[in-house]
Amino acid sequence: MKQKNTIKDIPVQDRPYERCLAFGPEHLTDAELLAVILRTGRRGSNSLELSYEILRLAQTRETGMSGLYHLSVQELMAIPGVGKVKAIQLKCIGELSRRMARHRARERLSFDAPATIADYYMEEMRHLEQEVLLCMMLDTKNHLLGEKKIFLGTVNASLVSPRELFLEALRFQAVHIILVHNHPSGDPAPSREDVQITQRVRQGGELLGIYLLDHIIIGEHTYISFREKEIL
Repeated sequence: MKQKNTIKDIPVQDRPYERCLAFGPEHLTDAELLAVILRTGRRGSNSLELSYEILRLAQTRETGMSGLYHLSVQELMAIPGVGKVKAIQLKCIGELSRRMARHRARERLSFDAPATIADYYMEEMRHLEQEVLLCMMLDTKNHLLGEKKIFLGTVNASLVSPRELFLEALRFQAVHIILVHNHPSGDPAPSREDVQITQRVRQGGELLGIYLLDHIIIGEHTYISFREKEIL
C-alpha cells in the first residue's frame, strides 16, 4: 500500500481544504482545521499528519485544542516540520481565539451577574500559570471605568496591599469594585488567604466609600463568586 506522504496522495473528497469548501469548517476535525492553516507538512509527512503530531503535543498540556495555547514558540519549533513561521501562526491562532471568546463574552457582560464576569475573563485567566489579582472599577451606575492587575504571583493576604488597589480605584473615581483572580490549579475553591484578602478590602473600602461588590475566583471552566456563596 502506497504511503500517503502528501495531501495530493489523499483522495480529493477526503482532503481538508476540499472538505472545508464542500461542507464548511464546522465539519472538519481539529487536525483537519490545523492542516488547512498550516498548508504544508514536511518531507515524508503531509500537513494532516503534522497536525496530528502538534495536537498530540498540545494534549500533554491540556485536553483538546486548548493545549496549543500553553505551548511556546520554542516547543512548537521542536516538532520536525514546524519552523518559526508555522510556530508563530499557531500562537496567533490561540491568541485570536482568546480574543474572539472575550469579545463574545463582553456582549453578555453584566456586573449584577457573576457568571457573565467569569465568562469574560475565563479564556484570559484560566490558562495562566501564576495567580493574578485584578480589580474592576465601576461608577455609581455600575459602568466599567477600567481594570487593573494589582498582583502577580501567589496571592497571599500578607503580600497583597489594599493600598495599591484603592489608589487605583481613587484614580478612576470608582464607587464600586469587583475583585477577580485565578487559581492555576483549576479549583476555584477560596483559600483562607482569599477570604482574608476579601475581608480586608471590604473593610478598607467601606472607610473610603468604595464598596466591594464581589470577589470572583476563576478555575478551569468554572468559577466561584463570594457574592453568590454569601461569603461577602
